Amino acid sequence: MSRFARHLVDQDGPHNPFPGLQALERRLGHSLPHRIGSNEGLDMPHRALTARFGSEFADLARTYGDAEAWQVRRLLAESLALPEDALLVDAGADSLMALTLRALCEPGDTVITSAGTYPTWSYFVRGQGCRQVEIEYATGPGYLAPDLGALAAAADRENARVIYLANPDNPSGHLHSDADVMTLRESLPDDCTLVLDEAYHDFRDDAWSPAANAVWPGVIRLRTFSKAHGLAGLRVGYAIATPETHAMLSKVRIHYAVSSLALAAAEIVLLHPDETREHVAAVVNRREALSQWLRERGAEALPSTTNFVALRLHDAEQAQAVHQRLLAEGTLIHRPAHPALGHVLRISALDDALVSGRLDALAAALGR
Repeated sequence: MSRFARHLVDQDGPHNPFPGLQALERRLGHSLPHRIGSNEGLDMPHRALTARFGSEFADLARTYGDAEAWQVRRLLAESLALPEDALLVDAGADSLMALTLRALCEPGDTVITSAGTYPTWSYFVRGQGCRQVEIEYATGPGYLAPDLGALAAAADRENARVIYLANPDNPSGHLHSDADVMTLRESLPDDCTLVLDEAYHDFRDDAWSPAANAVWPGVIRLRTFSKAHGLAGLRVGYAIATPETHAMLSKVRIHYAVSSLALAAAEIVLLHPDETREHVAAVVNRREALSQWLRERGAEALPSTTNFVALRLHDAEQAQAVHQRLLAEGTLIHRPAHPALGHVLRISALDDALVSGRLDALAAALGR
C-alpha cells in the first residue's frame, strides 16, 4: 500500500496551473521584462506603502513570489549539503504540517501523536478528519520526552498512517538522538510516515553538519525560519524529504503560499549565516543562564535543546496559579492547554526573561 493518499496516487496530477514568472524564465533561459500577462497590480503607485517601508518593499509587494522558491532552495541546498529536489519551501512549518496531512491521509485514517506536544499538529489532524491516538510522555527525574517505544507500538497496533514527533520537543525541550529516531522509523509499518517537526533544529550542537540534515526515506522533516532566523512574522519554512514525497506534496500545495517579501528575507538570512549562528549562540547562553536562575530557586528546569526552558511544577493547579499571576502583571509565559502537561510552564530564553523582578511571582511560588 502506498504511503500517500489514494486520490493523489491514482491520478496524474493535479498540476500547478501557475508555476510563476521566475519558473518560466528559467525554462526559457532568458528574462521576460514585459510583464503584461500576470494581472498583478504592477501599476499601483503605493505612495503610502513606499513612504512607510521604502520603494524596495513596495516593489516586492506588487509581484507574486517564485512559486518554486528556487533561490531559497538553492541556498538551503548549499548550506545543508542536500540536493535541491530534497527541499520544498512553504509558508512556515505549520503550513507544511497541513500539507503533509493532505498528501498522506484520508478522513478516518489514524495518526499517532504524543499527548500534549505542539497543539497545532492536532488542530490540523482533526481538520483533516483523521483519528488521533495520543501517547503519554515518558517521565523521570529531569526527563520529560515523547515515548518512542510507545509511539512505535501504537503505530503497529492502530495501523497508523502517520506518526508525529517534535524533535527537539515542544514543550519539553528534549532532543532524541538521530539514532533513536531512525530506530523508531525502522520499526514502523512500510506505509506509515514519520513526520518529524524540527522547528528547533538550529539549536542543536550539530545543526549544520551534513549528518544532521540527511534525507531519510519514510520521513518528512519540517523546519522553520521562525526561531533561529527570526522571521516568524513572514512565514517561511521548508521540508526535507525524498523527491517522490515532494512531488506528492506539490500536488496539494498552494503555489504562491510564500510571498515575495518572505522569500527575499529568507534569501538574505541564508546569505548571512554568521548572523544566525551568532544569534543561536546568544540564545543558548541566555537559556543556560535562565535555567541556572530557576534551579537556584528550586525549580525543576528540564534540559533543553531549544530557545526556551520548560519547568515541571508540582501539579497543574500550581502551574495555573503562577501563569495567571504573571499574566496579571503583564508577563506572558506559556502553559500547555493539554491536561497531560498542565503542570508544565515554558519560558522563552529572551533578555526580558532575565530582567530583575520579571519572574518574581514564579520564584515566590517555588519558595512555598
